[in-house]
Amino acid sequence: MSELHQRRLVPEILDGLAADDPRALASRRDLRRINALMFQARIMASLLRKFVPKPPRRILEIGAGDGTFMLAVARRMARHWPEVELTMLDRAGLLTAELSADFDRLGWTIEGITADVFDWAEGAGGKRFDAITVNLFLHHFDDAGLVRLFSLLTTKAPLLLATEPLRSMPALAAARLLPAIGVNDVTRHDAAQSVRAGFRGSELSGLWLAAGLKPLEERRAGLFSHVFVGVSDNAAFESNP
Repeated sequence: MSELHQRRLVPEILDGLAADDPRALASRRDLRRINALMFQARIMASLLRKFVPKPPRRILEIGAGDGTFMLAVARRMARHWPEVELTMLDRAGLLTAELSADFDRLGWTIEGITADVFDWAEGAGGKRFDAITVNLFLHHFDDAGLVRLFSLLTTKAPLLLATEPLRSMPALAAARLLPAIGVNDVTRHDAAQSVRAGFRGSELSGLWLAAGLKPLEERRAGLFSHVFVGVSDNAAFESNP
């Protein structure tokens, strides 16, 4: 049986490091390069164009990290989506004034929330978003945790769009080649673990259904990415023709 037949979760080193740890800082720089190599921002932008039928007012990103991924997405979308209010949630407060200024230049405004996603989702008020975006985040949770998360998020927005690691042998082989571009030990470990905890087939659709919701699309994207789109309010969002 292939070692990738089932998801396997192992704690990632970066999650246990302080935000200002030099190894963490270096690994986040590596992640920016990896996102670029995986074309994650381009993939997310294409999903947003396909499934969000009109310019949104408010978007929530969970697992936002240092914000540079969503900045890359915004640069692709801002021309046609002006004045978006972007809320960026992460348990580490990594957003900077420089990042906020970058969004300002695009006509977008950002709000950072430092919190555990479950704590926030259980305690947040009635504010609604037009869509929730997720990048390289869902693979951190086991199946039960994902069903719980999906159930909590259904009251926050009618649509969730995710770009995650593809669990495949080519993706694992690519992760093992990352030392060739100079990534540090944290990234070398975490990249392989991300692939082993990633997704394929219709796994996320099954978990979305288990939360009582309707999946719209799930597939591989490119060589290393897996995308998922789920809806919780069928009347509010339909994909573009």
